[in-house]
Amino acid sequence: MNLPMTTVLAQAAPAQAEGGGLSMILMMVVLFGLMYFMMIRPQMKRQKEHRALVAGLAKGDEVVTGGGIAGRVDEVGETFLTVEIAPNVKVKVQKGAVQQVLPKGSIKSV
Repeated sequence: MNLPMTTVLAQAAPAQAEGGGLSMILMMVVLFGLMYFMMIRPQMKRQKEHRALVAGLAKGDEVVTGGGIAGRVDEVGETFLTVEIAPNVKVKVQKGAVQQVLPKGSIKSV
């Protein structure tokens, strides 16, 4: 009795190509370099710009938060801002929540 499985197991494994390790390493280095320039570097640039934006906030700046709240900065603390969104209506938000600084005069209702 000759089972097909024993025939498959008895066959020799195919030989690997010579020098395959060097080309694999080279391909991995190229892929990492491509990922760095396409994904990692632009993200680091955006983070740097956002840190500069948050560090430059001052009283009177008109800002938009990540939640879409627009208002004028009334008070700047170490980690929080007080934003006036309407006359006598003030909201305390984290500095990191500020997404954009608007040009002066953009918000007329505050």
